Amino acid sequence: MKSTAVVFDRPKQLSLQALELPEVKAGQLEVAVQYSGISTGAERMLWDGSMPALPGLAYPLVPGFETFGQVVKAHKGAKLKEGDMVFVPGANCFSGVKSLYGGAASRLVVSDDLVLPVSNQLGVDAVMLALAATAYHAVSGGGVGEPFTPPDLIIGHGVMGRLLARLTVAAGFPAPTVWESRPEVAKGAQGYDVIRPEDDPRKDYQAIYDVNGDAGVLDDLIQRIRPGGEVVLAGFYKHGLQFSYSPAFNREARIRIASEWKRADLLAVNELVNNGQLSLKGLVTHVQAFHSANAAYETAFGDVSCLKMVLDWSAHA
Repeated sequence: MKSTAVVFDRPKQLSLQALELPEVKAGQLEVAVQYSGISTGAERMLWDGSMPALPGLAYPLVPGFETFGQVVKAHKGAKLKEGDMVFVPGANCFSGVKSLYGGAASRLVVSDDLVLPVSNQLGVDAVMLALAATAYHAVSGGGVGEPFTPPDLIIGHGVMGRLLARLTVAAGFPAPTVWESRPEVAKGAQGYDVIRPEDDPRKDYQAIYDVNGDAGVLDDLIQRIRPGGEVVLAGFYKHGLQFSYSPAFNREARIRIASEWKRADLLAVNELVNNGQLSLKGLVTHVQAFHSANAAYETAFGDVSCLKMVLDWSAHA
C-alpha cells in the first residue's frame, strides 16, 4: 500500500511522493492521518537547510511530528483498536527517505507505544499537543525533579509563548507578562498582558523564559532579572549564544536550557486538555489541503499572521 508523504528533496524544495507503507507487525498500528502541523522551529530549519547536524539528518526526508489521525488497522495484541483517535509525534516507516520526523503523510505505520490516544473532539487542535508538551517541559523538567520557577516574563507571543502563558495561568500562578514587538502577533492574550519591550520598565523579574530563539537577546534579559534570577532558553537557537559577564556576575544570574518534551510532559498536557484546564483553541490559524503543501509551507514560514499552519489529509483517498 502507498502513502502520500511530504518529502523535502533538498533545502527549499519539496514534493509529494507516493511511498510504500510497510506491513503492520506486532505492536504496530496503521494510522489514517487527518491533520499534520508545520513546525516553524525545527521544521523550518530542515526546510531551509539551517538545522545543526543531527544523527540521521540527510535529504530527501519526510518531516512532521504533530500528527492527528485514526487507527485503521491494529495488529493482534496491540493496546489500541481500530477507530481510536491518536496523536502521533513522528514516525519512521518509509524506506528510501529519512524520517525527520516522518509524520507528514496520509498513512503511517507506528508503534502503539509511541502514539497517544486523544479525544476525537480535539480535531485539528490536537496537532498542538507537541508544542504544549514542549512548553510544559520548560517548567516541569519532564517530571524528573522539582518543578522550576514559572515565568513572570515570556519573550514572544507566538504559539509557544501563548501556550506557556496559558499553562502558567492554568496552574494558578500569577499571570506572566509577555513581550511582543509585532502588533499582529500581540493580539489574542487570554488572562495575561502583552506589551512591547520598550514599554516595560521592570528590572526585577525572577524567571524570564525566551521562546523566540533570538541569540542576541541574552544581555538584555540578564539586565531585567533580580539578583539570583533565571533566564530560561526555551527556543531553538541556530547561532552561538554569548553574554557580557559583568551584569550576569552582579546578579548571580542563572541560565537554564529547556530541552525537548518527554512522554510524561505529553501525558500531562493531554490530561490538562481533557479536564478543561488548558485550551488549545485559537492557535491553529491556517489550514490547507495536503495537495497545496508547497503554498502551505511558504505561508507557514513567510506570513507573520500565520501562527500555525496545518495540512489537511482528511480528503485523501
